[in-house]
Amino acid sequence: MKTKENLGIIGNIEYKSPGIRVLYWSIFVLMVAIAAICILPPVWIMVSSLKDIKEFYSIPPTLIPRTFNIGKLWDTWQEFNFLNYYLNTGYLALGSIIFCLTFNGLAGYFFSKLKPRGSTLLFVLIVWTVMIPNTVGMVPLFSNIIDFPILHLNLTNTFWPMWFMAAVNPVVILIFKNFFDAIPQSLLEAAKIDGATTIGIFIRVILPLSTPVMGTITILTMNSVWQDFFWPFMVLKEQSTWSVIVAIYNLKASLPQDIQFIALTFAILPPIILFIFFQKYIMTGQSMGGSIKG
Repeated sequence: MKTKENLGIIGNIEYKSPGIRVLYWSIFVLMVAIAAICILPPVWIMVSSLKDIKEFYSIPPTLIPRTFNIGKLWDTWQEFNFLNYYLNTGYLALGSIIFCLTFNGLAGYFFSKLKPRGSTLLFVLIVWTVMIPNTVGMVPLFSNIIDFPILHLNLTNTFWPMWFMAAVNPVVILIFKNFFDAIPQSLLEAAKIDGATTIGIFIRVILPLSTPVMGTITILTMNSVWQDFFWPFMVLKEQSTWSVIVAIYNLKASLPQDIQFIALTFAILPPIILFIFFQKYIMTGQSMGGSIKG
């Protein structure tokens, strides 16, 4: 008979105790209940969006749909041109991912491997910015967006402000630095002996070893961009530049409630699909740096 080998922080010996076993399953049931509370609203929206119009407005509402009008999805997609909003969001996400990986990755390399004089203080200051409330910087940041310093450019109705914000992320810099710290210094010294430059070492040595953490950050950045509302809403004023979330908010006044549910379904599905296929990298990507050692 096989015994449980891994129960997280509870080992086999502790699990044999009746009190610990009750505590374990109590926490398990609590987590299931919390997960159900989080999952039910989006499931309700997606299921309700497929109901026939009469059933949708019926009172009391039906928990399990009796009718499924799949054609509503296609009609809504075409009528409100959701393909354009998807493309805008994808373009915004692609630029954010490129800026995030490039500049935050170089910053992590700078603080982890180059370490010039004063870099420790600079790193501490960058990490401290995480403690500053976002509301403190909103007004000056928006002022810079509508009148970019020196060049005096108005960056509204462009994706550049969101891309610039993705280029400086203290949390991502910290993740990169911690991952690069696990890369043996001997690999870099060997590359130097072979004549590699500082940038050459980053491209030829660091990046090939950083696939796990880069994959994780790519997925998290994509998900963050998809659900971001505040800055796209503040910056993207023309309908041709709207992201999916901004489009749903701006169109909600002119949409019937059942069509709003369909629009929300279009917004909910991509992050769910992304998580289903890439949850392994999301869960383990940040902890794979230790496997490089040795």
